[in-house]
Amino acid sequence: MSSTPIIMWFRRDLRLSDHAALKAACDSGRAVIPVVIRDASVDDLGAAPKWRWGLGVEHLAQSLKDKGSRLIFRSGDALEVLQKLIEETGAGAVYWSRLYDPQAVDRDSKIKAALKEQDIDARSYGGHLMFEPWTTETKTGGFYKVYTPFWRSVKDRDVDAPLPTPGSFATPATWPDGEDLGTWSLGKAMNRGADVVRPYVRLGESAAQSRLGAFMASKVASYNEGRDIPGEDRTSNLSENLALGEISPHQCWHAGVRALNEGKSGAEIFLKELVWREFAYHLMHHTPRILDQNWKEDWDSFPWNEDAREAQVWAWKKGRTGIRFVDAAMRELYVTGRMHNRGRMIVASYLCKHLMTHWRIGQQWFEDCLIDWDPASNAMGWQWSAGSGPDATPYFRVFNPVTQLDKFDKNRDYVSRWIAEGRSNKAAEALSFFDAIPRHWGMSPDDDYPDPIVPADEGRKRALSAYENRDF
Repeated sequence: MSSTPIIMWFRRDLRLSDHAALKAACDSGRAVIPVVIRDASVDDLGAAPKWRWGLGVEHLAQSLKDKGSRLIFRSGDALEVLQKLIEETGAGAVYWSRLYDPQAVDRDSKIKAALKEQDIDARSYGGHLMFEPWTTETKTGGFYKVYTPFWRSVKDRDVDAPLPTPGSFATPATWPDGEDLGTWSLGKAMNRGADVVRPYVRLGESAAQSRLGAFMASKVASYNEGRDIPGEDRTSNLSENLALGEISPHQCWHAGVRALNEGKSGAEIFLKELVWREFAYHLMHHTPRILDQNWKEDWDSFPWNEDAREAQVWAWKKGRTGIRFVDAAMRELYVTGRMHNRGRMIVASYLCKHLMTHWRIGQQWFEDCLIDWDPASNAMGWQWSAGSGPDATPYFRVFNPVTQLDKFDKNRDYVSRWIAEGRSNKAAEALSFFDAIPRHWGMSPDDDYPDPIVPADEGRKRALSAYENRDF
């Protein structure tokens, strides 16, 4: 066993540096066989995250090739694929980085148990999070349900220093056969949108590190003020890379701490955002219902619209609500695969409160459209906005998308960039939206801009009335 190959199973950890499982495999001196498996967890991804994952693993394959290794592509049930590879290669171990959503936990637990019964060394490692979700407890031994106490409990904890990239990659005498990644057609559902979104993708580990470095050098000092201005590039934009593990939270944390020690006060807010992500995973671990049910169960009786085909919902999806902040943000999503965080709050509030529509409909749309889709963060963000989740915005706080635009987009830079209708000088990004959307939507940049489907004040009054009369 001490000389048999190790299968290194990559999932959402598409990097070579600060990779505990990979480093352990390489440090063993044994041959390492990197593999990616297209199983049900990949096939079930939405259009944009599946396409972006495919780009990520293709880039990882090149990175491994540059190190004298290679990435083997296989498809099928993960356990069966691993067992077949063990049979073909004589591997005595399988290593992977842990994931935390219920489906992954169930799959990985069964795989680990089955492989150990075959005397295969099956090991899982951390790395997707800074703190394992079960290691943070309240003073009474429970889990945290509110963010601020969670932040206070972890902000002074030691975060492991990032691990270096392995110096060498021992290879097997004979490589197993692999499938052609191109035959997986991971971008099929993106259709023509893939060509529109692709220029906005910052692909791979090197690009992620460059993003982090640029943010720490020139943006983090004013992050507290700048992060709310959607018309300016003043955020880290690292969510895309964190979601796929092209950079680790440890690397981001230590860079933030260095910036804070240098007197860049905005770095503390950046660190809090990293911990907000940890909090989402903490809650997903302890209350997995957050992914598809109201976290606060008393919201189950609230009379939300649950018809995703309803006309106002479709207007929201198409960026045709007549509310400029909402429409600009929805169009940014279609063109770039991401959305500014202030925009996410506004579009979520408008759907759930002004349109009285269930948060699950918005969550599922984001699941299909976001290249930075993350199961825990997406679910918690939507429930926060709807009022049904932990740390939720109070039910009586209904964002006014008109006054929010006046506050955070005073010069209308954001709106001008993403909305073409009614403008003589149409921005290139605004026109790109019409290249990305399905043709059957029948939209044109020469259309008239619509009147609001639900005016801001009217929607707020309706929402407050429903909340005040809720049967909780």
